[in-house]
Amino acid sequence: LVVPSIIHHFLLQQLGLIIVVIIPTFVNNSSQPTKTMKTSALIIAGCVASASAFAPSQQPSGSTTQLSAEKKSFFKTVFDMDLFAPKADQNDYGARSKKTLTRGEITGKSYIPAGLTAEQYKKLRAAEDKKKADNYQRNVKKAGVFEDYTEFYKKRGTDVGESWFKSPTRGHRMAKTKYDWSGDSDKPLWAKKK
Repeated sequence: LVVPSIIHHFLLQQLGLIIVVIIPTFVNNSSQPTKTMKTSALIIAGCVASASAFAPSQQPSGSTTQLSAEKKSFFKTVFDMDLFAPKADQNDYGARSKKTLTRGEITGKSYIPAGLTAEQYKKLRAAEDKKKADNYQRNVKKAGVFEDYTEFYKKRGTDVGESWFKSPTRGHRMAKTKYDWSGDSDKPLWAKKK
């Protein structure tokens, strides 16, 4: 049995205390040995009990149970958690169609804009919901569709020359805009080219 140094030091202190208490008791009080022996026995028992509290506990040498074999640390348990396990695809693009998202029904206490009846407002909201759903589905169809860079590279002509570099866009395709940004459409008549 290996005893750590702090426990060993404590046991030696307790033994020294026992010797300090017992020897003077026998020397000075030889007329009352019974009372002194009881007191000494109580002190010794207290010292042994306090010393045994610091002794290392013995592990049973039998086989481990299934519970102790599967015990994981707190951090391992937390970091191994998969919060999306019940619905692993709930955050994928396009998963909105699998969810039950609905707009509240119009009742007698609902807000209805001035100038519309409840039926007209229901139709307006239904049209908005349909437009929103159609737009979402249109974007879902585009998700994950990528152009092959090699094809873009060849179409641009990068593999055969450098003429693409001299173009105003330097080989980039520009996005189409909703408006005419050339400025010709809103010039006064005297400033327009003929």
